[in-house]
Amino acid sequence: MSRSLALFAIGLVFGAGAGFVTAGAYGISFDGHDHGDPAHHGGDHYEVAAHQHGTAVNLPAGPDAPGLEVQLFKDPMAGWNLHVEPSNFRFAPANASATDYPGEGHAHVYVNGVKLARLYGEWMHIAELPKGQVEVKVSLTTNSHGALTVEGRPVEAEVSVEIE
Repeated sequence: MSRSLALFAIGLVFGAGAGFVTAGAYGISFDGHDHGDPAHHGGDHYEVAAHQHGTAVNLPAGPDAPGLEVQLFKDPMAGWNLHVEPSNFRFAPANASATDYPGEGHAHVYVNGVKLARLYGEWMHIAELPKGQVEVKVSLTTNSHGALTVEGRPVEAEVSVEIE
């Protein structure tokens, strides 16, 4: 009897863990907010990709305003390497989802309008891109995930590549 109970408990732990991993992989949070479901954002898939959690932080234009450049390189072994070069901006991974400070935060990376990942530094390896014309866009965000804007325009950059 105790062996059956122990096996049941082990199965329960592993089953629950698998459920959390599966839900996380599909963007489902446990507050009922599904990042992968356009109905939770009132629009189509493009609008889901543009969804932000924090409030936008608008900064004035000028020499101290944040800027961004991106480059995409074919990796010699496999996939692609994305190089993100911000100016007047500091990646602050320790402050992600915390209080906003001017000129710091993280980036969001999108492939063809679909959010791929958060970025906390200047380089990212992308294992695979879809075939055809592909747009990789990077946008700078505040610590609280709000858009970082200058004079009302998002600080973002994109690069397009044809994948055969």
